[in-house]
Order: sequence, then C-alpha cells, then structure tokens
Amino acid sequence: MKGIWWKALGILLVLYSFIAGLLGEVPRLIILNESIRVLYYHVPMWFAMITMMLLSLIFSIRALGDKPGADLRASEFAQTGFLLASLGLLTGMVWANATWGSFWTNDPKLNGTAVTMLIYLAYFVLRNSVEDPAKKARLAGVYNIFAFVMMIVFIGILPRMTDSLHPGNGGNPGFNQYDLNSDMRPIFYAAVIGWILIGTWISHLRIRFKSLNHEA
Repeated sequence: MKGIWWKALGILLVLYSFIAGLLGEVPRLIILNESIRVLYYHVPMWFAMITMMLLSLIFSIRALGDKPGADLRASEFAQTGFLLASLGLLTGMVWANATWGSFWTNDPKLNGTAVTMLIYLAYFVLRNSVEDPAKKARLAGVYNIFAFVMMIVFIGILPRMTDSLHPGNGGNPGFNQYDLNSDMRPIFYAAVIGWILIGTWISHLRIRFKSLNHEA
C-alpha cells in the first residue's frame, strides 16, 4: 500500500474512536455500566491482531514458494499481531476485573488466548534458533500455518463449544444482539478499521527498517 492517505485515515479513525469512546453515550446496562466503553479499545485489538496474523500466514505461504522478502514480511506482521494481542489481553483483563471481579478467570477464551500467545512465542523462538535464511523461511512458514490454525481453534472454536463468560461464546448472546446500539457502532467500526490500518503501518515501517539494515 503506497501513499499516506491510509496512514492518515488510520490515525484519524483511532483518535476518533478514542475520544468518542470516552465521551459518547453508551447503554446503561446492569454489571457492565461504564465499563462497556472498553469495547472500543479491547475488541478492535483482536480484529486487528487476527488481520495481522492472516497477512503473516499469507506471506509465510508465499515464502514457501521462495518469494523474495516474503519471510521477512511474515515475521514482521506476526510481531505486530503479537503486540496487538498483548494490548487486547491487557485491556481485556481490565474489563474482566470491572465486570467479573477478577483480572483472570478460568474462562476458555482467556486460556485459549494464553495458549495462542505461547504458540506464537514459540514461532519467534524457532525463527531466532535457525541461522540459514532459506531453512528459516521453510521451517517458520510451515510452523506459521500450524500457529494460525491453532489460533482459530483456541480463540474462535473451542470457546463456542464450552461454557464461557465472553459474549458470543458458550451460548451467551453477542454484543451486537443486545447492547451494541446505533450510537456505539460507528465508533466501534472506526476503531476496528483504524487499528487494522495502524497495525499495517507499523508492520511496513518494521519491514523497511529491517530491509535497510540488511542492505547496509
């Protein structure tokens, strides 16, 4: 993606979601109360994270086909995705403490998130343990396919098959069904798009930086 328009758009959308998320009207719901505002900062992180990991997967598959530069892009998108996952986990813990009374509960989605992050940590360890670039690209590419599939299983499938406190999982209704009203939707969608664009920008900056260091 060339040009600065999408970078500026990402910044504007994130700023809008941050300010409007704090000042805008929200439904007055039992238990959630004002903590529902964390929705604007927690859930978009996960949408952006999944997008970054999907892009990482695509470039890993391309790296297996010996596409130049694909392995570097796969690595950097995965690292940005891991950063967003960490922010998503932290904001989720804040929200959990406000609504469930604890920063961490024995919830399948929380546990699945922890396992997923460990799986991707292993991906980074694997990359750093192999020096040969061609071998690293092949091993990391295969492992990244496994990591992405496991991520979908642990945070997308298993929580829906068991009891879970998370909305939209374990038989619980999703936010869109009962409290994501018309005032909240524009802010929420702006945050999702904004963080995806910011995540892509961060990845591109890291890719350019690593490429310049390699050429030097």
